[in-house]
Amino acid sequence: MESLIVPSVLLGYGIVGIESQTLLSLNNQVKEELKEHAGEQFSADDISQYVPFLSVYGLNAMGVQGKHSFRDRTLILGTAYLVMGITVNTLKRTIPVQRPDGVGMNSFPSGHTATAFMGAEFLMQEYKDQSIWYGVAGYAVAAGTGFLRMYNDRHWITDVAAGAGIGILSTKIAYWLYPWMHRWVFRNASGLDGAIMPYYVPGDAGLQVILHL
Repeated sequence: MESLIVPSVLLGYGIVGIESQTLLSLNNQVKEELKEHAGEQFSADDISQYVPFLSVYGLNAMGVQGKHSFRDRTLILGTAYLVMGITVNTLKRTIPVQRPDGVGMNSFPSGHTATAFMGAEFLMQEYKDQSIWYGVAGYAVAAGTGFLRMYNDRHWITDVAAGAGIGILSTKIAYWLYPWMHRWVFRNASGLDGAIMPYYVPGDAGLQVILHL
């Protein structure tokens, strides 16, 4: 359970920061500091949020094998993305926080940061047995994404901290759920590396579910 300490602290920091005057003051201090040194805004965070989890597939395509097969890792990623997406969007709808630039009341938490850290933990889990540096690189990109969200005046530091915690926890939850999800999703696949897909057969009344190998 030690692996939950860091993401839990990050998420807790973000939640406490919604009401804590001390942390709200720190939010404004960080904003002003960044504004003082800010130049032209960068939109790289719109792309960098996806880099960590796409790197898993890129490394595999280059012959660097991860922990799971394409099918299984995609199941894990899909589960993590679902958990992360539901959590982020639920919080955005239920906890209105104005963005630093004043545009919108959906600042908390940072979805870009959550996506980036979800992918970084995914990269770490898949390739930590190959080299820890793959995961370190992923986390560096994720941290850079969070920084750019603040630099571009789109999020407070508490938003970014909470997003990072949610992203990491979502991936950890996905790996815990993986054995059950694997049995449920592929229970009819008999261990074959295929996919269950809807397929339309002309003349029939609807769709048939067919296993494609």
